[in-house]
Amino acid sequence: MTRCPRRKTTMPDTQTEIHPLFSGAPTTTAFRKLRKRIVRQTRDAIETYGMVERGAKWLICLSGGKDSYTLLAILHELKWRGLLPVDLLACNLDQGQPGFPATVLPEFLERMNIPHRIEYQDTYSIVKSKIPKSRTYCALCSRLRRGNLYRIAREEGCSAIVLGHHRDDILETFFMNLFHGGRLATMPPKLVNEEGDLFLYRPLAFVAEDDCARFANAMNYPIIPCDLCGSQDGLQRQQVKKILDAWEEHNPGRRNVMFRALMHARPSHLLDPALFDFASLALKSSADP
Repeated sequence: MTRCPRRKTTMPDTQTEIHPLFSGAPTTTAFRKLRKRIVRQTRDAIETYGMVERGAKWLICLSGGKDSYTLLAILHELKWRGLLPVDLLACNLDQGQPGFPATVLPEFLERMNIPHRIEYQDTYSIVKSKIPKSRTYCALCSRLRRGNLYRIAREEGCSAIVLGHHRDDILETFFMNLFHGGRLATMPPKLVNEEGDLFLYRPLAFVAEDDCARFANAMNYPIIPCDLCGSQDGLQRQQVKKILDAWEEHNPGRRNVMFRALMHARPSHLLDPALFDFASLALKSSADP
């Protein structure tokens, strides 16, 4: 596994220098700063967790939400600048949700000259038939979606599946596991699947959800809402999000502090004997020098 050399990221000065995904980008100072920040944070995550394997091919999972549009744009920005030496293939899995605007993403990707694959699999009906309305759909929906994406990645010769989960997703998952799962765990930025033949990457791991929203909205990308998970109220993730929002409101910057904590774990100051050999701890003998 090799990492691409660190080079200073520069933003284009004219519209003729940019990838089509950035055509019509706002020219305000605020947007330029936002864009630079997201690009920098994405590069930092890619380098920190060793995601780049030269000559590899990545399957970018495009749902049509703000996060996946941000992921698509920033990865193509990095590749456009010669900073990401991998091939990129965008993929949308149409899960058969009623009213899903099936033409939006294909037309957008064609217009942006983005290599892509659109796959139709009616997982919506499976989820609705197996999960009662009183239960959340997310777990089964995610498993079915992930299985199809693994299959597509193999068929396309990809070595990695790339998802648009951001910093806030990672924090929310940590607290969901803490409150409801009884474990300290979250979404890792880099993972190998159970079969051991595919990587799973989250390059937006350092990027705030609010920055993704501001970026996608400023670019006027055609956002497609999720009518399956998004149709249910009272989800655990929504509850955790409200808690984090309240903490952030009373203590601005709290999310960043908590996220840094996830990057500075001290096994000797936790309670898991599988991570630290507490039994072998011994006092220093008086005979020791």
